[in-house]
Amino acid sequence: MDYTLHFSDDIESPSAAAQNTVPHNGQVNGNRAHDGPHGLAQDGSVHETRAREQCSIRRALEVAGNRSALLIMREALYGTTRFDDFAGRAGISEPVTATRLRDLVDHGLLRREPYRDPGQRTRMAYRLTEMGADLLPVLVALMNWGDRWLSDAGGPVAVRHRDCGGPVRAELRCPAGHYLAAGDLELSAGPGARTPDPAPGRTML
Repeated sequence: MDYTLHFSDDIESPSAAAQNTVPHNGQVNGNRAHDGPHGLAQDGSVHETRAREQCSIRRALEVAGNRSALLIMREALYGTTRFDDFAGRAGISEPVTATRLRDLVDHGLLRREPYRDPGQRTRMAYRLTEMGADLLPVLVALMNWGDRWLSDAGGPVAVRHRDCGGPVRAELRCPAGHYLAAGDLELSAGPGARTPDPAPGRTML
């Protein structure tokens, strides 16, 4: 299942794009939304302790799941590269900024690159790696969700396709191109799932 950015065929406002999205649980403009599934899991193996420990969501949150890390990645995707700009634009303290930038470099989402302004000492800029740039759909999805559910007037930033001007939103699609809502999904053990240890006296075939 691919997680892709969808570029609208025609130009519309971000709020209009949000209205075209099929709601799930909760209410939209005072109306009861469609009920979603009680759960996505169709295979009990995804609830095993090992499956939870290996969960890619859990691993991703350990790398870039805290508020300050996501704000720094937001700024990096906006084009910020310098330490002072990260701290000021993300609204976090310099010590926290330094720690998060170091962590993001260590995990491979950002890389350090030396630069020197005339008459100044050499400093380090921080630029996105391929791994870091791959976080873009996640941040766009968070923006879409926040615009729809947490802002009465719509978000302060609109993401649009540079060529056609259409609004951009993150969507779930399968390889055949079908748009997927929650009711269309099911979970099962993936290729990274470990085989459980055999019980004493039992042979695993």
